[in-house]
Amino acid sequence: MKYLAHSARLDQGIPAQGYGEHVRASRGWARRHGEDCGRYSSVFGETLKVVAALAGEFHDLGKVDDANQRVLAGIGSGKLPVPHVDAGTAHLLKSKDLACMYAALVCYAHHRGLPSIPEELNRSGQWLRDLSADWRSHTEQHLAEYLKRHILSLENNHSPPPPSVRPLQTAQLQLLWRLALSCQADADHGDTARHYGEVPMGPSVPLKAQERLAALDAYVAGLSDRAADAPRTQQRQTIYQACRHAPTHPHLYACDAPVGSGKTTAVMAHLLKAACDKGLRRIFVVLPYTNIITQAVEVYREALALEGENPEQIVAAHHHKADYFAPDSRRFAILWRAPVVVTTAVQFFETLASNMPADLRKLHQLPGSAVFLDEAHAALPAHLWPQAWLWLNELSEQWGCHFVFASGSLTRFWELPDFHPQDSPQASNPPLLPELVAPDVRGHAATREQVRVVYRTRPDPMDLNGFVKWVGQHEGPRLLVLNTVQSAAAVAREMSGRFGCGRVEHLSTALTPADREITLNKVKQRLEHGSDRDWTLVATSCVEAGVDLSFHIGFRERASLMSIIQLGGRVNRGHRQDNAEVWDFQIRPDNLLRLHPMFKNAARVLAELFNDGNVTPDYCKEALKQEIRWSNTLNDELLKAESTGNAKQTNFPEVAKLFRVIDTNTVTVVVDAALRERLQQGEWCGRAELQKHSVQIWGWRVEELRLQEFPRFPGLYGWPFEYNNFLGYMAGLLPVIDFASGKPTVI
Repeated sequence: MKYLAHSARLDQGIPAQGYGEHVRASRGWARRHGEDCGRYSSVFGETLKVVAALAGEFHDLGKVDDANQRVLAGIGSGKLPVPHVDAGTAHLLKSKDLACMYAALVCYAHHRGLPSIPEELNRSGQWLRDLSADWRSHTEQHLAEYLKRHILSLENNHSPPPPSVRPLQTAQLQLLWRLALSCQADADHGDTARHYGEVPMGPSVPLKAQERLAALDAYVAGLSDRAADAPRTQQRQTIYQACRHAPTHPHLYACDAPVGSGKTTAVMAHLLKAACDKGLRRIFVVLPYTNIITQAVEVYREALALEGENPEQIVAAHHHKADYFAPDSRRFAILWRAPVVVTTAVQFFETLASNMPADLRKLHQLPGSAVFLDEAHAALPAHLWPQAWLWLNELSEQWGCHFVFASGSLTRFWELPDFHPQDSPQASNPPLLPELVAPDVRGHAATREQVRVVYRTRPDPMDLNGFVKWVGQHEGPRLLVLNTVQSAAAVAREMSGRFGCGRVEHLSTALTPADREITLNKVKQRLEHGSDRDWTLVATSCVEAGVDLSFHIGFRERASLMSIIQLGGRVNRGHRQDNAEVWDFQIRPDNLLRLHPMFKNAARVLAELFNDGNVTPDYCKEALKQEIRWSNTLNDELLKAESTGNAKQTNFPEVAKLFRVIDTNTVTVVVDAALRERLQQGEWCGRAELQKHSVQIWGWRVEELRLQEFPRFPGLYGWPFEYNNFLGYMAGLLPVIDFASGKPTVI
């Protein structure tokens, strides 16, 4: 009898998948993932490989139960009647071998996610066996028969008893377990997707660090030949060479380089050199905002792709969260397989914190990587950094990763005792990271910064009418940044109606990545056209870091000191004049203009700094310390849930819940009409196309707006309201807000 792992889809002409076929593939790929990842860890590498292979082989053992086989064969419908996860877990638990015990945990977690370990240990039933006594008894009674069927399905090519792995001299096992689940989930999900029609992924493209470093050198040299600003060009070249030739022996570095100093290429040169020196396999560029990705990816694809290569396969762009739990939607998941991955801080850090297989699936690609945390000050809320710092240190010490923390106004949060657990040595002796750029080079660049912009404040809050009138009185081109997507869209609409649509541009995550790219290119063209001056770019914080734009004047809704200084980097960027103005202001909230609660304490600190005349980059670390003291955000709940150093106390679901870069869940919503129609018909559109033509909106809006999932792709929604390339999805949402508030609808 041929036992099955997945049922047929006769309407698509896809036959059922044999159990043996799926198990062999899952075991093979899980082992391979474990080997590729584990070679970067002398402590955990062998254990990871064995655990991943065992979990890959036994994760579906319960599917060979007679009742489950009838459903898989199409006799009956619905879910599998016998919980199939329990059998593999029970089999592996019978061995007291360390690898089998860990593999049992992975099998148990391969649908539900990694559990709370204390709850499992305190369970009245058996460890990792949370089913009713009847179901546990059912598994025990049939386990021997399951194993016979398993061996028969593998044609006696089952795994021999696992090699004994040496006991680990550490209780710091959380990352090991996440990586093991990552290897198993990627193997399982990948083989399932292949069977159901997705084109199998080919081998990963190698990094070729030495060749790409040479290509980057040539690219940067070409930029210098074309540059017109000699002092700025010399500064960029000096910083590039400093990063290019800096030592790579430590695992953690800081790079404090001013605005316009070429960090994008300089830090990449250092990472590629580190990859050469340390035999690393991948580069990650982690950015705080999605729209910065577009510009960074353009540079890296042009600079790093070698002759004959497809640049999109070399540099992968990961715009927003796109992990899906439903099997039919997993094919849209973004995986970190390219040699250079450009992603967001939300995606990077929430993957590290997750306990769910769909999120963790890509994590095994991270060990053995060089990581550029650009605009590190904006990557995370302050209260998440203590735990994130511990993860990054473990990745660097145990998993072969190399990190650079960089910013034009770098806040050295790791030097604050508040960012370290009170009982850790770093609390009393905070670390000092080596600098990529020597103090004399940084000092020369900083001298130019002191007269490039001047920061001013308007203390009285303004309503929409008064605020728009005030901004319009200043000479342009103007950059205006607000704290919420809704406020930015409302102001852009008001300005367009008052001054004309040709005098306003709008850029926020209300637009799809494709439309953001078009708008950003249009903005660049307008800025390059010197005679086109009387216009305003209305945006959210997505433009205040990492974007090569230069406006005559800037306006920033009150937030943090780091935010207004970063905005200053988009004003007078080429230093064509002295003392260009950057204004701090406050809005008077109403139904359209919304305050962002996250900036409440930071705004209070910034007001005090303006009163004291201390709005300069030198006060960034002090400002962050004051924000922490005001908000009392650094608590030990997250550190307690993770319990670094004592895995038996780790509550994985609680860690995932507490470690949220964005407090509210977001969902992927497709706004392109043609793409919506294709998805409605069940047609797969591909990962890249989905990213380009969708947006992320708050999960609570789904019910409020009655958004509908696509029948074939759970977790993916269609946008039934207006969308345009000026206001994005807010074109459909603002009239709803107007109607709810009793205002006349603006057409």
